Amino acid sequence: MSEVRTNRALYSKLLISITLCISLTLIGSTLIYYTYYIKVEKTEAFRSDLRNLTQTSSEVVNMTGVAQSLSFQIYRNSTISKIVFYDKPDIYDVTSAMSELGNYLNSMPYIESIYVYNPDNERVYIASSHGQNGVFNEKELEDQGILYILDHYQDNKPFMPIPRIYPSNEKRRDKVSSYTFLCFDSIGWDRSLNSAVIVNISAPWINKEITKDIDSKSTTFILEDQGKFLSADSLAELDLSTDEHKWIQEQIKGSSAGYFIAPFKGEKSLVSFTSPDDLNWQYVRITPYDEITKHTDDIRNATLLMAFVIIIAGLVLSQVVSRRLYIPIDRIVNEMNVLETEKRNSMFTIKQNMLRDFVLGLKPLHTIQQVEKLRQLGIHFTFNEDYRLVLLRIDNYAEYRETRSSYLLAYKFAIMNIASEICGQTYRVETVDMNDDGILILLNIIDPIEDTATELIETLLRQIQQACFDYLKIGLTSTYSPIDQNPMQLNQLYKQLREASNHRLFLGHGSIINANSISVLKSNVYHYPTEKEKKFTEALMSCKTEEARQYFSDIIRGTEHFPFHAVQLAVSRLSLTVKDIISNIQKRNQLHSQAEPELPSIEAIETISELEEAYFTLFSEIQEKLADKKNSKQHELIRQIDQKITDSYMDSNLSLNQIADALNMSPIYISRLYKQQTMSSIVDVILEVRMREVCSLLENTDLSVTAVAEQCGFTSSSYLHRMFKRSFGITPTDYRRTKKS
Repeated sequence: MSEVRTNRALYSKLLISITLCISLTLIGSTLIYYTYYIKVEKTEAFRSDLRNLTQTSSEVVNMTGVAQSLSFQIYRNSTISKIVFYDKPDIYDVTSAMSELGNYLNSMPYIESIYVYNPDNERVYIASSHGQNGVFNEKELEDQGILYILDHYQDNKPFMPIPRIYPSNEKRRDKVSSYTFLCFDSIGWDRSLNSAVIVNISAPWINKEITKDIDSKSTTFILEDQGKFLSADSLAELDLSTDEHKWIQEQIKGSSAGYFIAPFKGEKSLVSFTSPDDLNWQYVRITPYDEITKHTDDIRNATLLMAFVIIIAGLVLSQVVSRRLYIPIDRIVNEMNVLETEKRNSMFTIKQNMLRDFVLGLKPLHTIQQVEKLRQLGIHFTFNEDYRLVLLRIDNYAEYRETRSSYLLAYKFAIMNIASEICGQTYRVETVDMNDDGILILLNIIDPIEDTATELIETLLRQIQQACFDYLKIGLTSTYSPIDQNPMQLNQLYKQLREASNHRLFLGHGSIINANSISVLKSNVYHYPTEKEKKFTEALMSCKTEEARQYFSDIIRGTEHFPFHAVQLAVSRLSLTVKDIISNIQKRNQLHSQAEPELPSIEAIETISELEEAYFTLFSEIQEKLADKKNSKQHELIRQIDQKITDSYMDSNLSLNQIADALNMSPIYISRLYKQQTMSSIVDVILEVRMREVCSLLENTDLSVTAVAEQCGFTSSSYLHRMFKRSFGITPTDYRRTKKS
């Protein structure tokens, strides 16, 4: 009887615990997943919208080519050319030309109408699917909007689609939405049109992909290059509120594809938009926010209701059962738990140390005694069967070690449990804490055929990364090895894995790295770019910080496709170079001596951005210190020399001696000082300023080369010709022709 009552008490406690755990887990997971799924649904809605809108954007861009090709065909058509260029074509020519226009119209169903405009006889020849057809003078034309476009043709580029709405019958009740493509003949001296071909392409045809879903509450709009916000259905310009106009201008116009939440017409909405296309147009889809989240809201409410029902029912049942609980079993259970925990912790430590020694090659793995020792510790991993290694490295490990040092082992243990749980259904798993930022996972391949593809292992690693981020707020970089079955290769395989994981430097936090693909890089021979290092040195010495940053990044990022020792070589060499440059700058500019700058080692850096940030900060500090010296006498003298060159470059007698006389100083002194401070000679700067002005005059005026030479301080046009060709590789005349073509 006592045993029965003990069992009842135990079962009652288990029931209470299970009920509470299930209910709290349901509630907690529901809230977590609700937030996650809302984000997923927004992302999926955006991706769907982006595919849809991008296809329509491509349709419009492609139609530009169609309209251009059609316009050229019409111009080259000998029959139609008679109504294009003849002042008074006879009736037979007009009839034949109109028939040809009809053929073009009928052969392309997406064309709404074709206009041929001859300003000499003030006639518009129209072939249309709806509305006016035939020959009309300008006053008879129902589509007066096209006349305004022709009168202001300078406002529109040729073959740039013009979204518009025009009447299709005499009563002007029916409207046609179209994209109008304008092609015109060469412009005369009076800036008027000689002729024009207008192709109106049906807007519903092009926009069919974004307007076909009848049940959808989404609306689609076009933000065209002139800033108009048009309805994709009707091409009518939308009347926007101040707030709507503001977020269109600030968050959409000119931005890369993306999405955000904003109020539209008084309703919270998801706004998805594309990047500017070749026409500088953007497509915007606006969906009510409730439309996106309604399914997730239903699931959340149902799950919460189920959790509360379980809580109430479980607590009532537990209360009834717990009244019969009277045997103090807690003390016995706690004592057993303590003993079990001590034993488990001791065995766990021994197991971890042994596996770590095998991986690091500190102990042999081929002896029978070692295999038996593994079995006694509960390690059933077999190294003579197919296996692979996975290394999980904690991102931002130094930060975690500093802020969470007391909990770091617990976090690692949690990561190991998550990895074992996720991989355990597919592999036989062992996990090892490598006593650094890495956790090694040993996976016995159960089905080699199934594991030949990388999709399986990468899918599992993504699940591990996501679970660790969701529950532990820890990011992981994962690296996996190829499959092996030789226990003697364990240490070598781990070294290969460790080296491959160092490429997190380029791939970034949270990446998944295939060690096999990184090993291929060993065949690439790295040659240090000494020329770039020289340019980097010159840029940093002359305080061109942005240019120095670019050269630094080019050198470091150029090692991405080489073995990691090439990265270490490049960083080490650049560190020495930077220290030498800083020392020279301090001596040259008489800066206060300071301790040698501390530059981070490549081992302490996890990503390339961290490395660049450390060096760029140092560059900025040097630049700031040099900026404080610019008020000195030497820098004021440099400013006076530059001002003298800017003010007098058009004087052909301007020279080093003239500037020295004006400043009442020695030519040799100012030449040496200017060269030292700017890395350029005064003569070169004078030539550079003159050449810059020559280019401006060649591009923006019709002055002759001789006149340009006189205005820019050259003694003759032949001297200008020689210096210009030496500087730019072409003659002034060719340069002007290139810029104006």
